[in-house]
Amino acid sequence: MIEAQGLTKRYGRTVAVNDLSFTVQPGKVTGFLGPNGAGKSTTMRMILGLDNPSAGTVRIDGRRYSELKQPLRQVGALLEAKWVHPNRSARSHLRWMAASNRIPAKRVDEVLEIVGLTGVAGKRAGGFSLGMAQRLGIATALLGDPGVLLFDEPVNGLDPEGILWIRRFMHRLADEGRTVFVSSHLLSEMALTAQELIVIGRGRLIAQTSTRAFIDMASESTVRVRGPEMDRLHGVLIGQGLAVRDVPAGDDGPAALLVSNSSTEQVGELAGRVGLVLHELAAQRGSLEQAFIQLTGGEVEYHAGALAGTPNGSPAAGTPAAPAQPTGPLPRRTEAVDATRGGDAR
Repeated sequence: MIEAQGLTKRYGRTVAVNDLSFTVQPGKVTGFLGPNGAGKSTTMRMILGLDNPSAGTVRIDGRRYSELKQPLRQVGALLEAKWVHPNRSARSHLRWMAASNRIPAKRVDEVLEIVGLTGVAGKRAGGFSLGMAQRLGIATALLGDPGVLLFDEPVNGLDPEGILWIRRFMHRLADEGRTVFVSSHLLSEMALTAQELIVIGRGRLIAQTSTRAFIDMASESTVRVRGPEMDRLHGVLIGQGLAVRDVPAGDDGPAALLVSNSSTEQVGELAGRVGLVLHELAAQRGSLEQAFIQLTGGEVEYHAGALAGTPNGSPAAGTPAAPAQPTGPLPRRTEAVDATRGGDAR
């Protein structure tokens, strides 16, 4: 468990984190969201003892990071993928980490298999793609078999198969009872990965709630409905004071009606009273992206102007390369680890 109480970080007159309190529970994946400059990275660094708070406290299983006797055994983190010495191989790097923290050498091959890097374990880390470097960072985080894991942008540089693997992997870690805290800008993926969300803006807490509840807070209740008598259906709904919008036929399907601030139960009952047959009746919910923009819009440090030649100012998205889908079990190591803070590269 991670517990922050009144966590504050100042850099001169700049307040990066402002009286932030939250709890990250074990047994679930908790997403950490906020606009750029919201204080996410600073918060993670304070959790890991890399930055000292100006005020407040943050504890891992009831202790500050500096009080942990075996940090690698208790906490694993991926904050930056390319921090490994470029001339070291993946196996050499992990062996050095294991030796400096008195972790059995056999654990190195276990984590290499878990993240799918066994085949490139002897290659220099400097030649790794960003996706491969991400996997090596995850292997390092898992080396001590910790109960608490922090990941900053873990899917960065991964292809769709790798992203799917990460999602399933995080769920598996949480199912084992571990605390999994994940920061990411890929909101569509966070909607599928995180069961709980902690959302901040300008260093302040905006919300801590389930992913579903967060989306519902900012989502208009909309119902999509379709039937053979569309004009009559439209009139019945309007007659009840409901806001109705026509949706023409297209890639999303046949022509339909969108009813705002309603429910499938209400629309279905209205149609049933007048004997209208319905071919489609479905609730339309907002996305995590829509909820995030609505609830954090006033917390953004800057707003970009529209880009010439792109619709609505939206740039085209690229697709990064990544290594192949990894396989392998997730073994847990039972040997005791006598780690020292000096050996913890976090």
